[in-house]
Amino acid sequence: MAKKKTSRYSKSEIFDEKNTKILTENYSSILTRIGEDNTREGLLKTPMRASKAMQFLTHGYEMNPEEILRSALFKEDYSEMVIVKDIEVYSMCEHHLLPFFGRAHVAYIPNGHIVGLSKIGRIVDAYARRLQVQERLTHEILNCIEKTLKPLGVAVVIEAKHLCMMMRGVQKQNSVATTSAFTGVFEENPTRAEFIRLISAKLNS
Repeated sequence: MAKKKTSRYSKSEIFDEKNTKILTENYSSILTRIGEDNTREGLLKTPMRASKAMQFLTHGYEMNPEEILRSALFKEDYSEMVIVKDIEVYSMCEHHLLPFFGRAHVAYIPNGHIVGLSKIGRIVDAYARRLQVQERLTHEILNCIEKTLKPLGVAVVIEAKHLCMMMRGVQKQNSVATTSAFTGVFEENPTRAEFIRLISAKLNS
């Protein structure tokens, strides 16, 4: 007799029950207000799904970016540029509650300490997974690294497309917003120029 196959895949998501209930009721009301019948089959579970989705998309409020960096700080005598580029960014515009998405490029020059590279991506997520504007997101990432690592300089560039520009408003499909922030030695033109050149280069091709 053949053995019964068992799935090794399991999915576990934990959401605050009280918040989930309130948000579900609110989304149900929204569907009614826009003219939908939230009792039809396709929408029966939509308010609950939307409630959980919104909580996931904004879970950055529950994360402490500075603690994330401190959890992987190492003493190291290295004082050259460290770059993590093409970090995926997914966030929500606080003006319209529509997504914006793109890539972040982050660099710092150590001053006695380095940080685990994956933590750079994690702090980008910690700030991006909140209601945001791209300009503030750029500075929050920079300020967190500056405050926690105390490096010789930090550079952050974010390139993103905003659905509030693509789906409504001016409806410009190919527009990309670019924001940047620099501290320390990155405020000097040669260092900043090297950073821009390196994030623009296809070094992995």
